[in-house]
Amino acid sequence: MRHPSPASKNHKPSSNLIMNGSVRVRVIRTLLAIQNGQSLASVLDPLLNSLHDGDKGFAHALLLTTLRQWHALARLLDSLADNPIDEVEVRTTIQVGLVQLLYLEVADHAAIHETVEAAKEVGFAHATGLINAILRKVAKNPNKFRKKCNKNHSLPNWLAYQLKQDWSDQYDALTQGLRQPAPMFLRVNAAASSVTEYQEALNGVEIETELTKMTTGFRLPSASNAAPVTLATIGLRLRQSTAVSALPDFADGIVSVQDMHAQLAAPIIHRALMSKVSADQSQAGLDNNELHILDACAAPGGKLAHWLELLSSEDASVLFHVKQDDTAATSVPTGIKLTAIDNEASRIERIYDNLKRLNFTQTDLAQSSSGIALDIVCADATRWRSTGGASKKQDSAKNSGVFDAILLDSPCTATGVIRRHPDISLLRTEEDVEQTALLQAEILQNLWPQLKVGGYLLYVTCSILKQENVLQMQDFVSRHDDAAAVAFTEACSWGIEQAIGRQCLPIDRDGGDGFYYALLQKTMA
Repeated sequence: MRHPSPASKNHKPSSNLIMNGSVRVRVIRTLLAIQNGQSLASVLDPLLNSLHDGDKGFAHALLLTTLRQWHALARLLDSLADNPIDEVEVRTTIQVGLVQLLYLEVADHAAIHETVEAAKEVGFAHATGLINAILRKVAKNPNKFRKKCNKNHSLPNWLAYQLKQDWSDQYDALTQGLRQPAPMFLRVNAAASSVTEYQEALNGVEIETELTKMTTGFRLPSASNAAPVTLATIGLRLRQSTAVSALPDFADGIVSVQDMHAQLAAPIIHRALMSKVSADQSQAGLDNNELHILDACAAPGGKLAHWLELLSSEDASVLFHVKQDDTAATSVPTGIKLTAIDNEASRIERIYDNLKRLNFTQTDLAQSSSGIALDIVCADATRWRSTGGASKKQDSAKNSGVFDAILLDSPCTATGVIRRHPDISLLRTEEDVEQTALLQAEILQNLWPQLKVGGYLLYVTCSILKQENVLQMQDFVSRHDDAAAVAFTEACSWGIEQAIGRQCLPIDRDGGDGFYYALLQKTMA
């Protein structure tokens, strides 16, 4: 999934500026780069790679904590200063000092002295008196100022207002939850191991985990008598985050790091696809002998890999069963063609890297007995059209389509993953929401005609804004007579029921990120 990027500012500090100076100076310059439009993902590794191992932990904590508390710190700073402080570099330096005093428990003298020295190195020696005075004032009563800082949200006001409108009952817990670090979850490759086996392997290297189980229930119209479907998604939550290099067999593709709520996507669309296969077989409704499925906006490939794991571990007799009677064989699928698209070449490379680690490259799949053919395409989902897969009968039919199932991990403002990417609260603007909603609508409008009648589209975002989620779905369904929303049932142990779909919120310190899910089936108009 691609998150829309903010417009570039006029000035971006060069990487060599970020790499020079003390740890605090480098963090300050990194924060300045983020304020000028660069993402945390693009500057974090260069920062850490420039430091000695002993400094990396402090730099990471200082940077991430400052970002998480950014807006609350800014309001605290305004209340501490006698006159407005307009210089971005000075404000950033003071906020880095405040984080050390209020959240990282750095000794007062070290936090104040080193921050003042950093201001000189950044080129703002004229402000050292102001910086010193404010930090000393806070150091005299840190508990008072910490409480003041923690009292309200640490979000831009426009976003806090919108969350109040969308989630009034959950607002306080939600805005405080977004200030916390997110837990680390693991997804075990079902085609290679089991969750319990891998948990034992982690125990062997003294990495403590807890099983996390989520139940999903929904009612598929294509199922016999619209019987409800219930499935379980099981992952592992680490009690303390660790480097992936410490995870047993990570390099061999046995396990992946993936948020628990993100792990819902592949099982839902996979189970819907299996339902369609079963219905097609019972009704002899297949027009060819190959299933066609699409992962749209697929990068970096986590959900794609999960779907491949499920497809690879599926009993081949379920997918490719040939039902025969005394007179003829029913036409059933003999293979799967999975197409994955994303619109940036660099992000496509990330898909290849992830699939290589998991042994799901196109070559790996071709040499296996899975019957899966993978096609990865660099294309714009608002315009891309599949060039194959439909039969002549389908081509001439109204509402014809190519794909039996589509997973649309839609572009969004990513407000649901602020815990992991706290730079989002600095980079996103109110205008981004409207632009993103329009982009989502364009993608839906382009992909929907490519879905077969009876097929399923799973719409997923990592946003917690209703305009991108339930309101988007309500608008889409109202304009498409052939779109039927699949109802999630009370069996769901996750999320909040919406008019269409379900919404996960990042409230629980031990829980997953903010995700929205809606499952649609294409019917005869």
